[in-house]
Amino acid sequence: MLVLRIVGFLLLIAMGGSLVTYLLTRNRRYLTFAWQILKYGMLMASIVLAFMLFERLFMVL
Repeated sequence: MLVLRIVGFLLLIAMGGSLVTYLLTRNRRYLTFAWQILKYGMLMASIVLAFMLFERLFMVL
């Protein structure tokens, strides 16, 4: 769980930096990069949480 929090914090920093860079340069490449970070970060979080859910379900059985 600690690793998930650290990765989430790093993703937030990367997204924030990308959004600030977009606001300063108006280059849409940074906005696209922030969107990709959000999309793949949510995908990875969903996968990890699904594994944690399945682990708890199988421990009960």
